[in-house]
Amino acid sequence: MSQAPRLSGRRPVFSTAQGSKLGPFGLVEWALLSGVALIWGSSFLLIEIGLESLEPPTITWVRVTLGFLVLTVVPAARRPVDRADYPRVVLLGFMWVVVPFSIFPIAQQHIDSALAGMLNATVPIFSTSFAIVLMRSLPRFRQAAGIALGFAGAVSIGLPAARDSSAAAWGVFLVILATLFYGIALNLAVPLQQRYGAPAVMMRAIGVAAVATAPFGLAGLADSQWSTGAVLAVVALGVINTGAAFVIMTAFVGRVGATRGGVAVYFIPIVAMALGMAFRSEVILPLQWAGTAVVLFGAWLTSRREY
Repeated sequence: MSQAPRLSGRRPVFSTAQGSKLGPFGLVEWALLSGVALIWGSSFLLIEIGLESLEPPTITWVRVTLGFLVLTVVPAARRPVDRADYPRVVLLGFMWVVVPFSIFPIAQQHIDSALAGMLNATVPIFSTSFAIVLMRSLPRFRQAAGIALGFAGAVSIGLPAARDSSAAAWGVFLVILATLFYGIALNLAVPLQQRYGAPAVMMRAIGVAAVATAPFGLAGLADSQWSTGAVLAVVALGVINTGAAFVIMTAFVGRVGATRGGVAVYFIPIVAMALGMAFRSEVILPLQWAGTAVVLFGAWLTSRREY
């Protein structure tokens, strides 16, 4: 078994790094991006199905526990991690998993799956903002323009629903709060992935989340009513949408960096919209379709050469 590289000196917990591939996206980068978008785009529908019978904290706990168990059987996940990076891994577990995964089922009690998915387009805004702070370097014009367009498109997507009711506005706020944590996490994941690989990083981060969410998840069992559809949805959410997808996403941001890595999130609304319409008869307004087009154009700009 290969040994993890020894670290020289202490590293700050809050830091990030550039991606290992600074040029335009190639076949590997687009494959990783597409995998993340397709898998995570279905997460919101699966959460909504799970909420038909299960309490929000139970969905979160079962999801992360299954994701952790999947990763334990991956040989690369057992690569050792230097003790100096343990605090960063724990922080990543809370920022990328515990907090946002706990928030989304609560938010989706007030908004539909398509809207929850569409609002994820705000993640690159936050990931880039934190990258600017941590690296003390502004993004290139194309990336900045793409991110700005993505944000404008996200506003067009979410604003109509948020104005409908205070409950929907609360749901929108919770999703945006979750994406804030995602933005921080994308930056924290870059140097860890580059040192140890995605499986080793995410097995430990999701393991932290499984332990942290266990008390709430177990308490929620008392108020949950088990049904076949809900259980199968949460199993898929844990095995595929957590275990597999986090490895793919961590590998992606390690290759392209946090700023451009967030572009994968721009495609999640498309998947979420399609699934919401197909399986839940959710209605997408013309303004939201227009916002989606803007988001896609912003994604294309963001993926361009970084130097």
